Amino acid sequence: MKSAKELYQERSKRVDDAIHMRLPDRVPIVPDAEFFPFLYSGISVQEGMYDYSKAYQAWKKMVTDFQFDEYVAPFVYSGPVMDILDFKQLKWPGHGLSAMQAYQFLEPGTGYAAMPAEDYDAFMDDPSDYMIHKYFPEIFGALKPLAKLPSIHDVICWYQGVFDILPVIGAPETVAAFEALLKAAKEANRWFGTLLGFIGEMAELGFPTFTLAVTHAPYDYIGNFLRGTTGISMDLHRCPDKLLACCEKVTPWMIDFGAAGAKATGNPIVSIFLHKGAEGYMSNKQFEKFYWPTLRKVIMGLIDQGCMPYVYTEGGFTSRLEIISDVPKGKVIYHVEKDLFEAKKVLGDVACLTGGPPASLLCLGSPSEVTEYCKKCIEVVGKGGGYIMDAAAPIIEAKPENIRAMTDAVMKYGVY
Repeated sequence: MKSAKELYQERSKRVDDAIHMRLPDRVPIVPDAEFFPFLYSGISVQEGMYDYSKAYQAWKKMVTDFQFDEYVAPFVYSGPVMDILDFKQLKWPGHGLSAMQAYQFLEPGTGYAAMPAEDYDAFMDDPSDYMIHKYFPEIFGALKPLAKLPSIHDVICWYQGVFDILPVIGAPETVAAFEALLKAAKEANRWFGTLLGFIGEMAELGFPTFTLAVTHAPYDYIGNFLRGTTGISMDLHRCPDKLLACCEKVTPWMIDFGAAGAKATGNPIVSIFLHKGAEGYMSNKQFEKFYWPTLRKVIMGLIDQGCMPYVYTEGGFTSRLEIISDVPKGKVIYHVEKDLFEAKKVLGDVACLTGGPPASLLCLGSPSEVTEYCKKCIEVVGKGGGYIMDAAAPIIEAKPENIRAMTDAVMKYGVY
């Protein structure tokens, strides 16, 4: 019987071989389980967000029961941190949703104001100042008083400038904002500490973590957090030059943020979830002009810093496959939600692919249907290596017996 250490090394090598397009002993399985562990373990999303130990026990049960090769780190935010800061970018259980509902992202212009298009220049001129005075007060109710702080560049205009800001900092509402930040920071450290403890425990049980770092496509950063889908879609036509300039402005940040996360955790894989580059959001011509150039710079910048970009396509990217194939061989992982078999034809000689049965099949299909779909994935996409079995999309809901069928299919048909 193999020890946990031997199993850890065996699983790590299997996944690493697939990532670097070498032939592993069998197809690895690394599902992005997202909220499935809560469902599988019988706890609510609300319990998992407010009781970290329950969340990690749910993930532990799932991984050890199904014996995945690696796991995506628990996708759960801290409810207490968001409570303290009065966070506006999410709905979560107890804050607009029931206990069992998965939390939902709110775009700019829905639960809070979007950055006006006329603010592009102010944002690019002094991003940190803009975030402190306009962005944070908008997305954190507890930090609204920060909008009253003078700009740092105004403070340093003369030698007594620092004294001028003290009355504002000492105002009761500003003190309350800083106290909320301190309280949230202490809770966040506790939350992060439990996560590190969980990762260590799973390693001792023989299970590596697939990815711990994340960054964004520059276009998505602007669309998701500043302008919203409606705003950035209008910007494509109304102020394209400003949009392009802003994408270029944030590109180095996206590289540094992802690389810093990878270095801090010791795990080189950096996730990049693509949200607004899918078919239906823009034409291929627009994709080639506004989306891909800076995303490719992020990919190449991460590679240059020794990272492995894990580019997670959400939605349809079939017509974009030739475009995104312009990356170094064996240096990128592409997750493909739709048309995985077509992606094998276009990207199979360039990058490791992940993907598999769609959510509809895992939720509504039978185990035998899941088995047949996974068998086809293994035979077609897994041919020659460079394939990791995953669901087509993060698993929010699924029949446990279908996740079992998915895992068993890999063990039975995935051996090379």
